[in-house]
Order: sequence, then C-alpha cells, then structure tokens
Amino acid sequence: MSDPTRSFDIGTLGGAEPATAPTKPERRPVPSNGSADIGLLVLRLAVGGLFFAHGAQKVFGLWGGLGIERTAENIARHGFTGQAGALAWATGLVELVAGAFLVLGLLTPLAATALMAVKIVAMVVKWGVPFFAAAAPDALELDILLGAGAAALVFTGAGRVALDNGRTWQRRPLPYAWLCLVLGVGAALVVVLVLRS
Repeated sequence: MSDPTRSFDIGTLGGAEPATAPTKPERRPVPSNGSADIGLLVLRLAVGGLFFAHGAQKVFGLWGGLGIERTAENIARHGFTGQAGALAWATGLVELVAGAFLVLGLLTPLAATALMAVKIVAMVVKWGVPFFAAAAPDALELDILLGAGAAALVFTGAGRVALDNGRTWQRRPLPYAWLCLVLGVGAALVVVLVLRS
C-alpha cells in the first residue's frame, strides 16, 4: 500500500528517492572460442596472403607475374578494352592492400568485400572456361575458392587474433556483413555492366 504522505515521484524534478541516471547497456562481448580464432587466423593468412601475392604479381611483376602492362592486356581480352589500364591498376592495388589488411585482420569486412568483388568479376568474365585447375591454367576453381574464402570472412570477421579485435563489426558482425555484401556485389555489377564494352 502506498504512503499517503510520500511526495509524488516525477523523476528528476523531485520525489522521496533520488532519481537515478539511466544505465547504458553493456557492450556486447566478443565471442570467445580459441579454436575458431585459430581457424580464422589460418583462413585469413591463406586467403589474404594469396591475394597479396596476386596483387604483387600484377603491380610489380613479382613471382613470375604479368606486371601492369600485360595484366592490362589480359583484362582487355576479357572485354574491358576502354578501361583495361585503370582496371589493371585497381585490381592489383586492391588485391595487394586488401590482402595485407586481411592478413593483419584490419578492417576485415571491407577488405574481404573488396576481394570478394574482384573474384565475382573474375568468375563472370571467365564463365565457360574449365572448372578444374588441372584442365586449364586459367580455370574457375581458384577464383571460386578465393572468392568463397573472402565471403566467409565478410560474415565471420577476423577473430580475436587480429587488429580488429574488439571493434564494433566484430561484436555485431551480421549487420556489417550484409551491408558489405550489398556493397561488394554492387561494385562487381558496376564493373561488369558499365565498364565492360
């Protein structure tokens, strides 16, 4: 039963009890799973490292790579005649920088999205070539594996063994993953539908 002599509590303007400030919800913790963190590190090192190596081949001609001029010629053969040089630089630099970011676990959703978009474009323009790498040197198999690895990292994040550890997109990965997925697919569609002649 209420006390009739007690003053009416209207929050911060008065009342018998001191008003308390609303409490903020605690930050969502980063999920803890040591074996998953090691698995994500291995995936990041493999996918990011391979993309980094491919970028170095395109930009610098390292490890038997084509270099920018021959990469541009290769891109032009796939129908990008008007923008082949710019796309050679863009593809090489994206693979180089985003691959390094994946290895470090830095801005992982964006880096993985950029690499996924590169592989979406590669799969679209190379459609019809043999699937297995044993059948042809420019087969789809490697593109699908690297693209799927990048897409997996868009959704999983980098894990706790990464520079992204504790970032918002690691604590709440799904909204960022969907946003990045839309951006990546959109960028790939622009390249294929607008820049391809």
